[in-house]
Amino acid sequence: MSQVVIGMDPHKRTATIEVMAGDEAVAGRGRYATDAAGYAAMLAEARRWPQRTWAIEGCQGIGRHIANRLLADGEHVVDVPPKLSARTRLFATGQGRKTDATDAHSVALAATRMQGLRPAVDDQQLAVLRILADRRRSLGEDHTRMICQLHRLLLELIPGGAKKALSAAQAKALLARVRPRDAAGKARRRVAAELISDLERIHQRKKAAGKELNELLKASTTTLTTLHGIGPSGAARLLVEVADVTRFPDKAHFASWNGTAPIDASSGDQVRHRLSRAGNRQINRVLHIMAVVQLRHRNSEGRAYYDRKVAAGKTPMEAMRSLKRRLSDIVYHQMILDAQAVGTGPGGQVGAATGSSAAGLHPSAGTSEKSLPGPAAHDVTSGRPPHSPGRSRQPSSVPDRSRCQAHSA
Repeated sequence: MSQVVIGMDPHKRTATIEVMAGDEAVAGRGRYATDAAGYAAMLAEARRWPQRTWAIEGCQGIGRHIANRLLADGEHVVDVPPKLSARTRLFATGQGRKTDATDAHSVALAATRMQGLRPAVDDQQLAVLRILADRRRSLGEDHTRMICQLHRLLLELIPGGAKKALSAAQAKALLARVRPRDAAGKARRRVAAELISDLERIHQRKKAAGKELNELLKASTTTLTTLHGIGPSGAARLLVEVADVTRFPDKAHFASWNGTAPIDASSGDQVRHRLSRAGNRQINRVLHIMAVVQLRHRNSEGRAYYDRKVAAGKTPMEAMRSLKRRLSDIVYHQMILDAQAVGTGPGGQVGAATGSSAAGLHPSAGTSEKSLPGPAAHDVTSGRPPHSPGRSRQPSSVPDRSRCQAHSA
C-alpha cells in the first residue's frame, strides 16, 4: 500500500483528520475526541494504512499534546505551520472560510505537496526547558503587572508617588510611613500591602526558576549565556524555539526566520528594503533585549556599532535594526559552534556553514543590512573563535568589505 498523509486539525478536546494518498485523493476522514477512548479509536483507524505520516498543524502550539502522544506510540509526525496551511486553504478553495474539515484537508494537502517539513521530536530536555522558560516569563509578566498596580496605588497615597525602579522592600518602607484616615485610603493601603507580599513571593519564585534554568543550561553544554545580553531565559528560549540549528543553511536563513532580515521591496529602478514584521517573534524579542543590554553599556562593541550607524546617517531605529541583524549572525554562529562541539553540522556533517562573508561576525566589521535568504551554498567554517559584543576586545581579523574592494581595485 502506498504512503499516505494524515492531516490533522487539533483542538483541546477534539481532533479532525483526513487521510490523503500521494495523488491527493482523499482515502478517509473523521472527527475524534482527544480522551483515551477517542485517541485509541483514531489510532486504530489510522493503522489501516501501514505507511503513514501524521501532519499536525501547530505541533509547538495547540497540537503539541496530541503530537507527543503519537510520538510516544512510535508514529512519524511532521509539523505543518499554521500560516502554510492557511495559504494552502486559500489557494485550494479560493476563499478563506475555515472549518475543522477544511483545515484538516489543507494540512494534508500542504504535507503532501511540500518537502522538508520539520519532523516533530519528543526531546525531554527541550520540553523541560520550554516549561521552565514559559514559567519564568509568566512570573516576569506577573511581576510587571503588580508593580504597575502598586505604583498607581502609591501615587494616590503619597504625593508624587514612588520612584520607577521600586523593590518590594522599598515599597514596604514607604507604605509604613503612610497612615490614611479615610476609608478609601485605608483600602488602598491594605491592597498595596497585599501586592507587596505577592511581589516578595514572586521574586523568590523567579530566583528559583532562574536557578533551575541555569542548572539545565549547564547540563545542555550550551555557550549562549556567554554572549553579552543573553541570560538564562533568553538562552532557554533560543534552544527551545530553534531546536536544531543545522536546519538553517546559513545565517541569512536564520535571520529571515527570526524576522531581523529586511524584506526586499524594490520596484523598477527603485531599490529598497523594508522592515520584516514576520518571523519568530519570541526569538526577535530575545535579540531585541540583547541589543538593549548592549546599548546600555557605553563600552560595549554593540554600542560602538550602533553609534557608527547613527554617525553614518541612519536613524536610531534603523541603527537598532542593523544591530539586531548583526546579533542574529552572532547567535547563529555560536549555536553552530555548539552543534559542532557535539559532532554535528548542517547536512549532518561536521563543518557548519556560518557564513564566511567579508563582514565576518564581529559588529565592528562592515556589513550589509539587506541580507536575505537565498539558495544554500557550500561554506566552510574558518574555525576561529567567535567574536561577539562584550566577549572580546580584540579587533576583528577579517578585513572590512569596503577595504577589500579598495585593495582589489
